[in-house]
Order: sequence, then C-alpha cells, then structure tokens
Amino acid sequence: MGDTPGGRLGEPTLEEQIAAYQREFQDLDPQVEKIVSALSRLNRRMNVAYSRQTAALGISNAEWEVLKALVLSGAPYRMGPSDLAKRLGLTPAAMTHRIDRMVTEGLVTRERDESNRVRVIVELTPEGRGMWLEAMRLASGFEEDLLQDLSAEERTVLGEVLTRLLRRVEHAQPDAGGRLSDLD
Repeated sequence: MGDTPGGRLGEPTLEEQIAAYQREFQDLDPQVEKIVSALSRLNRRMNVAYSRQTAALGISNAEWEVLKALVLSGAPYRMGPSDLAKRLGLTPAAMTHRIDRMVTEGLVTRERDESNRVRVIVELTPEGRGMWLEAMRLASGFEEDLLQDLSAEERTVLGEVLTRLLRRVEHAQPDAGGRLSDLD
C-alpha cells in the first residue's frame, strides 16, 4: 500500500483503493467511487485540521459547534438549551453537560428568561464571540490554503456541484443531520 501526498503511511492511494474494490465488487463504477472516496478522505482530514485549530484555542469541537449555533442564531446570540440540542443533534443531557463546561469557561451564560421564568436562555459572552472569531480566522486561512489552486470559476462550479449533492442527501436522509450515534 502506498502513501498519498501528505497522507498516512499505509493508507492506500485512491487508485489502489478503487482497484481493490473493483477486484472484490465488479459492479463498482470507478468514477463514482473516486469521487465519494476523495470526499470522504477530504472530510476526515478537514475535521482533523479543524480539531487541531480548536484545541490550540483551548476549546473542543463540541464547544465550537455551540458557539457556531449561537452566532448563526443572530444577535443577541441567544437560544434555549433544547433548541441548541435539537440543532446540534444532541440529547438534552449531553447539551446540559456541554453548556455547564462552557459557562465555567466563560464562553456562554445561562440565565432564566425574565419573560418566562421556567425557560432558560443560553447566551454567547463577549469572550465566546471572541473565541468564535479567532476560530473563524484560523479556519479561513486553512480553507484559503486548501482551495488556493482553484480558479474563481472552479470554486464557483465546485461550490454549486457540492451544494447539489448535499441537497440530494438532505432530501433522501432528512433525519441524518445529527450525530451518527443518534441514528443507532
């Protein structure tokens, strides 16, 4: 088994993987397999890179996901814990544990809603927003490096094609937005 440029020792190249698959499964379309295998490997390596970046900032990917969800909710960056759990595909207990850690770290606050004392609100702190901005700065640099060899036109086409594929999967698997363990 060979190395892929920048890949792990012992991992077969895409071509070696496809040849092995074709040997075992003759109905395989090598063009399709090359695309999905490359996407899978790219996703795995990007996740590792993002994990290293968040770890360097002192937060976990799980905490990053909460920061991102709060920012995406728009100013004033507030959501209920159950809404956060649903958006992230987590159980309420897992969300509570995550929020507890983030409150201790000063990334979010958890307060009772003044208009409905039963309801709890999780809000992004200025420190949490700063952490989100720094993570975005690091991710943007990584992503620009990743796509540096693509022209503006190629980036546009790639974005459109990947969006079409994503829509197809989301339509076929509407319940697959959460974590895999939630689907077991």
